[in-house]
Amino acid sequence: MKKLRFLISLHSYENDFQVAQAQCAKDTAGKLGIDVEIVIAEDDAVNQSTQLLKAIQSPKEMRPDAIVLEPVGGTALPQVARAASAAGIGWAVLNRRPEYLAELRAQAKAPVFAVSSDHDDIGRIQGRQFAALLPSGGSVLYIEGPSRSSSAGKRTAGMLETKPANIRVSTLRASWTEDSATRAVLSWLKLATSQSAAINLVAAQDDAMAMGARKAFEGLASDTERARWLSLPFTGCDGQPATGQSWVREKLLTATIYISPLTGTAMEILAAARQNGTQPPEYSLTKSTSIPAIDALISRKS
Repeated sequence: MKKLRFLISLHSYENDFQVAQAQCAKDTAGKLGIDVEIVIAEDDAVNQSTQLLKAIQSPKEMRPDAIVLEPVGGTALPQVARAASAAGIGWAVLNRRPEYLAELRAQAKAPVFAVSSDHDDIGRIQGRQFAALLPSGGSVLYIEGPSRSSSAGKRTAGMLETKPANIRVSTLRASWTEDSATRAVLSWLKLATSQSAAINLVAAQDDAMAMGARKAFEGLASDTERARWLSLPFTGCDGQPATGQSWVREKLLTATIYISPLTGTAMEILAAARQNGTQPPEYSLTKSTSIPAIDALISRKS
């Protein structure tokens, strides 16, 4: 029986969740006995499209059996998806639910589906963390992912749904990386409005950006200002064992949210569908959890 070969397309290695996605893909490949190739788009949607089309248009014996894609841009590469499906290549999208899925599945001979973290619920968890950490209300400096990201938008919507009305949110934009968040915070600190902002908590939509915010405050020249900012709670999301969870234990972060990597789930679904000749469910969601638990955060402030 031919050994399956999957191509995994990820954003970059500058984000700890993307690193976890890559490692999960390697671990799952070993468990399933399949070959895996990981390509990195370097946060460039055009580059990602080019990489995938090159694989799809390669000689038949060199093509992957399936592609697992975490899209860089706001779309999930519909033209590339159609090319892959026409070539009989499976197509699994991570952290998106593309509108083209139903159309593609109706005529596809290979598996076509999407798997995502529940970003609305991740946001709701973060809103509950804010409520636990600021029981009397206050202000949050909130660092979002890029505007093109549907994941970022859903996390914000979920957070606004559960945060109490007496908690105000000031928003900055960054790009899921530590450096981008450091730059965003340093730019904000130059504004006159930042000098009068009474911030009680610093939060980010991923752990790397939360740590980037800390880095910006650690570099302040004033000992008093530096101590004031670093005394605040910092929270993030992703919660990978070697990064976010470790930073919580070291008290660099007050809380995070564990988000399980998706590549392994997608690869297992693809392998089973290939073996059984079936089309898997169109869309699946994974669950995330607060670290520490919300009750523990409430106890911490009581």
